Amino acid sequence: MDWSNIRIFLAVVRTGTLGGAGRTLRLSHPTIGRRLRALEEDTGQTLFQRTSDGFVLTDAGETILALAERMEESALAMERLLAGEGDQLDGMLRISSADWFGTYVLPPVLARFSLSYPKVVVELVTGARLFDLSRREADVVFRIVPFDQPDIVQRRLLSMQYGVYAASSAPDPLTNDGSGSMLITMSTDMNGFPDLAWLQRMLPNARIALRSNNRSVQAHMCALGIGLAVLPRPVGDQVPGLRLVDLGEPPPARDIWLGYHRDLRRLARLRALIDVAVDVLGE
Repeated sequence: MDWSNIRIFLAVVRTGTLGGAGRTLRLSHPTIGRRLRALEEDTGQTLFQRTSDGFVLTDAGETILALAERMEESALAMERLLAGEGDQLDGMLRISSADWFGTYVLPPVLARFSLSYPKVVVELVTGARLFDLSRREADVVFRIVPFDQPDIVQRRLLSMQYGVYAASSAPDPLTNDGSGSMLITMSTDMNGFPDLAWLQRMLPNARIALRSNNRSVQAHMCALGIGLAVLPRPVGDQVPGLRLVDLGEPPPARDIWLGYHRDLRRLARLRALIDVAVDVLGE
């Protein structure tokens, strides 16, 4: 049975549509449909029921799902192990991070890396989604929470300092009060940000003016005078029109973690990137 068709089967299961599967696998809609029909012909079974809400597994599809997932695990393990033996400093290296980290922290790292290893093509994918390292959605990930998946090698890279920022022309807030001040905070669906809880404790009478899940948006809205924002120092210090505000104590710092799958631990271009990141960010 053709593994490439099994990949398409699993992508349709996970996305529910041919279009979604195509975007995941970077294949055209007609290609996805043709390969799915080929798989159904090979098995002699209808694997999906086509509904107005998308593709739903039939009983036959449910029967082979677990087998398909085990086949995927074996294929991905083989792919990782072969990739991990690469001792050449060339090829593709896919990196994932939050938007702000990719915009304000990683550029000097990637600049030095690209100048030192020009045959390696770097692909930087930013966003809030947590990429699956076991599926090689990324080769290396930078993030503010430790990894809890099995088989992930991780290290604490640095302690990221945060600061309170206001527009350059905005007045200082009333310390331990905040009356009359406006705040820019994280979206309500984003939990676990100690810096924001700290800001509301320090300025209990301040009101929220704007929420966003994007630190860059928060910084630029802050520069326009919308309100105060707690930002990672590399963001707040680089966005024009902002100034640092002293509330008597700094916001809590956050650890930055770097992680990659253990099967890639000998991959030369990955090891080289880690060395550069440690060297540059350590400065």
